Amino acid sequence: MDSPEINQAMDALRRKMAGGGRTLLGLAGAPGSGKSTFAAWIQHQLGAELAVVVPMDGFHLGNAIIDGTPLRQRKGAIDTFDVGGYLSLLQRLARRDEEVVYAPEFRRTLDEPVAASIAVPASVPLVITEGNYLLADSPPWKKVRAQLDEVWFVDTPPALRLERLVDRHVFFGMERPAAEEWAAGSDQANAELIEKTRASADRIISWS
Repeated sequence: MDSPEINQAMDALRRKMAGGGRTLLGLAGAPGSGKSTFAAWIQHQLGAELAVVVPMDGFHLGNAIIDGTPLRQRKGAIDTFDVGGYLSLLQRLARRDEEVVYAPEFRRTLDEPVAASIAVPASVPLVITEGNYLLADSPPWKKVRAQLDEVWFVDTPPALRLERLVDRHVFFGMERPAAEEWAAGSDQANAELIEKTRASADRIISWS
């Protein structure tokens, strides 16, 4: 990625990692902004022995919890995540006193989180966690932010973000009209909330 902005951010990240200890880097941004792709890109640049990606999406509430409730029509909203569980995981990762910590992963093919799907050995110095609400200012989410050494906000042009989002929904089984409705409805409401948090980020990263 030939971007002075991203190159500068990566150089600063490498300097931080060189200081020893473990770094927890958060990537925040609206749905469809490319957080997962950017996290994977960072991991690829550094190597799997130095970086592991632990997405916040592993803490979606299970369908058994939200089915039959109003939350089902807002899946992905801030109150459809187990923020306490996510915070506990980040605290364990920050302590780095376990040989391996196992984290959950959200499987889009199942539309469900799957426990203990990502291994994070104590030897890995960088944990990248990406999610929508890392900069949210409600009390439980402030505790999440406090566990992260830095949070970068992934900024993507709105039209491109929406196109990606609709295509993703279609790829995982939605009919296009339903995908467009979901992206313009629930996803957009979430995006507007997330956009309000960008000023709290340590860096704004343009990722298109």
